[in-house]
Amino acid sequence: MSRLADHPDWAYLLREVDGIYRRGSAGGSAPIRAHQRQVRERLNRVVQGNPPVAEAAPADQPVVAHLGRALDRAVDGPLAALARAVGRIAPRLDWRLGYRRPPPALARRFAYTEVLGPNGPVIAEPLTLGMVLLAPGTTYPQHHHRDIEESYISLTGAWSENDAAVHAPGSLILNKVGETHRLTVGDHEPCLLAYAWIGPPERLAAPEMRLGRGG
Repeated sequence: MSRLADHPDWAYLLREVDGIYRRGSAGGSAPIRAHQRQVRERLNRVVQGNPPVAEAAPADQPVVAHLGRALDRAVDGPLAALARAVGRIAPRLDWRLGYRRPPPALARRFAYTEVLGPNGPVIAEPLTLGMVLLAPGTTYPQHHHRDIEESYISLTGAWSENDAAVHAPGSLILNKVGETHRLTVGDHEPCLLAYAWIGPPERLAAPEMRLGRGG
């Protein structure tokens, strides 16, 4: 099996993610600062170990038709370097829905892809990194991730979580373990988010994504 050192494009992508969690502001929030530290420490351990890389066959979902527009917008934003790194690996991504029976409307307007985690493509136990793509005007219903702490970093698009604020590119949003959240996206442009999950390795390997309120 090949290793991360054999795949420069994956390594460069992870370097950009590390830089965001290392240099990005916590906005004075101690929990966000602690989360940033955990992400970069876990990512650094993974990268230093030169982990295996096992790429799945690329797979599209209907919403991937919006990816080109999302990346075009993102390269003009504050996370341009990350957007360009995503663009280089875009043809190799395995986009998924994650739910066994997603609502039909959501299945056409949402997908996610992992770039690092227990299931690859860059194989690592203590952390999952990936991206979520949402079409314009999407409402991603209330959902939660059992035993997983999650952060979103906005590459492009105007969106809201739980109707509490409008987040612009460059924003970081933290969801503590078990917190239920609902996403809405502006009507005119797609939204591309990077995400990080921290949790027990067995939970990251089988995250049990669930629509509805946490318990």
